[in-house]
Amino acid sequence: MTVALLNTFLSALYDISNKHETLRDRPLKGIYQMLKLVTVSVGIVLIIGILIDRNATSILAGLGASAAVLMLIFRDSILGFVSGLQLAANDMLKVGDWISIPKYGADGNVEEVSLTTVKIRNWDNTLVMLPPYLLTTDSFTNWHAMQLSGGRRVMRSVAIDMTSVRFCTPEMLDHYRTIDLIRDYVDQTERRVEEYNAAHGIGSGERRINGLHQTNLGVFRAYLVRYLRNEVPVNKDMTLMVRQLQPTETGLPMQLYFFTDTVVWVDYEGIQSDVFDHVLAVIPEFGLRVFQNPSGEDVASLRNAFSPNAQAPPQTSPQASSQNASPLHASRPTAPQRPQAEQPAPEGAKAPASASPE
Repeated sequence: MTVALLNTFLSALYDISNKHETLRDRPLKGIYQMLKLVTVSVGIVLIIGILIDRNATSILAGLGASAAVLMLIFRDSILGFVSGLQLAANDMLKVGDWISIPKYGADGNVEEVSLTTVKIRNWDNTLVMLPPYLLTTDSFTNWHAMQLSGGRRVMRSVAIDMTSVRFCTPEMLDHYRTIDLIRDYVDQTERRVEEYNAAHGIGSGERRINGLHQTNLGVFRAYLVRYLRNEVPVNKDMTLMVRQLQPTETGLPMQLYFFTDTVVWVDYEGIQSDVFDHVLAVIPEFGLRVFQNPSGEDVASLRNAFSPNAQAPPQTSPQASSQNASPLHASRPTAPQRPQAEQPAPEGAKAPASASPE
């Protein structure tokens, strides 16, 4: 009777904590389950002592000899209880948090944290069951702080073909001035370049390797920064930058690093896709090229360009040319050919015999 009352009391206490605003999302279910298990175990020991007319202390002392066996039997429960205490004390996990554990194929919301199981519902509505101690021994990603921050990070790169990077010519600068977002940047940077070159005695006719000069890649990077700040819904209180990463055999990575002003997954993916749609479309405006490995279409075009048939077009015979002549040319009357004048015979040559006698 006492054990039943204690279990009822613990169940009521658990229901009250679930309704409390600050305790609702805490992983307390495992703790309550462990308390119930201890209560039931003590009750069983007391009942056995009454039935065999022995003191409960002596029974517990006898059970101490078989502690190793009990540890094996209740291993998961004990580990789950300790892990639940760690998760609750360190605020590592709450019900409703989005966590990712790629090692175990878990990526979704936490639905339940019990004494022996953490239930995670993935985004494809599959369920992953993990023992709680795995969350304290292995690393996992909790996205709850990101959801509270009001911004989600975008960190993606586009590879630039390094052979397309060059110094800007006056014609290129005039073209860049037609772009509203960087008109002021081009003018201000060009004035600074001219002042520096004039202060160091570098004339405009010298080689571009001498002095300061703008590059199409630098102008493109400045354009991307202004595009993100003015045209994209970003969180302006968080980091925003466009940077070059280490060049590789697949080009020069130009990384866009910013935070959207929303944490909704669908909206976030839409913003990210729109940004890189624009980036890929605008790259040729700066005289740059995107690096990508040759595809089947590239190989086919090279084969056609260097094939003998492509280099030497088939020759047509004069008869075929006359047959294929246009009707306009065919309808023109040909001019009568003038008879060729007889060439005088060379000296010493015999005159041809006359047909009539002298």
